[in-house]
Amino acid sequence: MIVVGILLVMGFYAVTDGGYLQNDPILDGADWSSYALCHRITERSFTINGRQFPLCARCSGMYLGVALVIMVMILAGRMRRALLPPLPLLLILFAFIAIMGIDGINSYSHFFPNAPHLYQPHNWLRLLTGMGTGVAMGLILLPALAQSLWRSPQYHPIIGTKRELTELLVLAVLTVLLLLSNQSALLYVLALVSVAGLLFIVTALNTIILLILFRKDGRATSWKQTVVPLLTGFLFAVVQISIISAVRLNLTGTMTGFPGL
Repeated sequence: MIVVGILLVMGFYAVTDGGYLQNDPILDGADWSSYALCHRITERSFTINGRQFPLCARCSGMYLGVALVIMVMILAGRMRRALLPPLPLLLILFAFIAIMGIDGINSYSHFFPNAPHLYQPHNWLRLLTGMGTGVAMGLILLPALAQSLWRSPQYHPIIGTKRELTELLVLAVLTVLLLLSNQSALLYVLALVSVAGLLFIVTALNTIILLILFRKDGRATSWKQTVVPLLTGFLFAVVQISIISAVRLNLTGTMTGFPGL
């Protein structure tokens, strides 16, 4: 909550002066981080006082969903839970991913005017379907991370009932509505939180892979002992993202979208 409060204050001061917002070093860094994994097509992104979001609408939803799951599980004390949701809930989560896939294919088809289209795509729909996938990603990845980190993880599902999933989805919809409210200070916060979700995903995957490769998984008995593997995963994430962004910028010469699109 303290971090969110600080971001809100930062956002208020940033958006009260459009010129400062256009040259905000924090958003510049967020743009660079997002550029490695997101197409950043301007027309498919939200804006803050005219400045493009670091991530496109769909990616913003995905990584906000991941960040939301993390924050809720931290507050609920479930970060050590190492089991996936029960099968009926997993099927619902996989359905969210499938729905985003369908929406993504339909959206992509609009690059080709003569291709068949199911419906007209919209950024709010990209955001909503991305959010559903982000929630699924968070609920699947966190148990895997817990199993890799802890010597004695809690062998309970990360969520266990439809009610818990429903409550999480209500929070996800409220987050979508906050973003669609077009309140500049809130948009500033949500933009940065979405990038934090992206960094967490890459960090968590790196951490899991490195722990398994070096046979160091399942050893932590306290949060202090998770600092080194998580920090290592984060540093690898920074290097990976920087290399990909640099290569892409060198090839395309633009930080938004792709030439010709």
